Amino acid sequence: MKQVNSFRRTLVRVFPFCGYTVLLLLLLGGCTPGVKQVEKPRNIILMIGDGMGTNHIYAGMVANGMDLNLAACNYVGFQKTYSFNSDITDSGASATAMATGKKTRNGVISVGPDGKPLKTIVELAEERGLSTGLIATSTITHATPAAFAAHDTSRGNYEQIAEDLCRSGVDVIIGGGRYHFMRREDGLNLLDTLMAKGYFIGERIEDIPGSYGGPVAIFTDTMAMPSALEGRGDVLAASSAIAVNRLSKNPEGFFMMIEGSQIDWAAHANNTEGLVSEVLDFDRAIGKVLDFARKDGHTLVIVTADHETGGFTLLKGGPSDPVPEGAFSSDGHTGVMVPVFAFGPGAKEFSGIYENTGIFDRMRKLLEL
Repeated sequence: MKQVNSFRRTLVRVFPFCGYTVLLLLLLGGCTPGVKQVEKPRNIILMIGDGMGTNHIYAGMVANGMDLNLAACNYVGFQKTYSFNSDITDSGASATAMATGKKTRNGVISVGPDGKPLKTIVELAEERGLSTGLIATSTITHATPAAFAAHDTSRGNYEQIAEDLCRSGVDVIIGGGRYHFMRREDGLNLLDTLMAKGYFIGERIEDIPGSYGGPVAIFTDTMAMPSALEGRGDVLAASSAIAVNRLSKNPEGFFMMIEGSQIDWAAHANNTEGLVSEVLDFDRAIGKVLDFARKDGHTLVIVTADHETGGFTLLKGGPSDPVPEGAFSSDGHTGVMVPVFAFGPGAKEFSGIYENTGIFDRMRKLLEL
């Protein structure tokens, strides 16, 4: 204590007009007053732009006045996307790598190359008492969201994946694919199963009663939602904002995965306009999530992709021309690295170049799962 008092007196002598202010800033590590400084997150939000490469992001930036919400992420890295059995991954294998920390074969969902189930970050989070959520603009049974809470040797077994999701205990489920739960070959109505487990079932995020605190499953369409160009509206951003507020009620924390699914689909179709509209839609959701993270101070936001789609190149567009013109070298996936952006406590862990399995490894370490 004597040493601290002596140090304080010295500062006041050296900086007579601002000694106490300088001392406070030094003791707080130079942080801004009112901003919480923590080393590890309580919550993690993983946002996956399916098929979104660096050029896709820049095309969206060009169309948006050379800026995106994404640009607020202050740490950037790259992940290598190849799968266990192919230099070019599919969404099932890449999502499995991020969800479980293990490389696997293309076409499967959170099972290893031997077909045995792999424990996911969602399952580990739930074991530790965290709340969990999954949001997608595809069907919620599609490869990327499915890999976080289901296990199957074929990503196309949508009805079986729907059963796994019903058993998963995920607290917030938002996406298309209602028919995989209710109009099934086996005649089961899994919506009844979810309701029996206490879920509120609806078709719009706005349907959730304000007083309802239990789990929710919002099926926004019978199958996949329309594209952004077809009038999907602001479903992803609105769903993301409501979901984080619901999940944040748990003092133990939460994990959520949000997918901008249809960036990939526009790139498969070699549709630059569609690609840009999906990137901007995803970025609006990123903005909502970053707003929450800034206020909360305990939330790590990670934004990445599962792979690049289309071999997309920007031929025209920039500060002097806000209409991006692109070209494609493929109508499929490519093997290039994809960027990883991070914001919040633990964000610096995502700098550098690493395997896609490194996303899981870092998240698990930071959440101490």
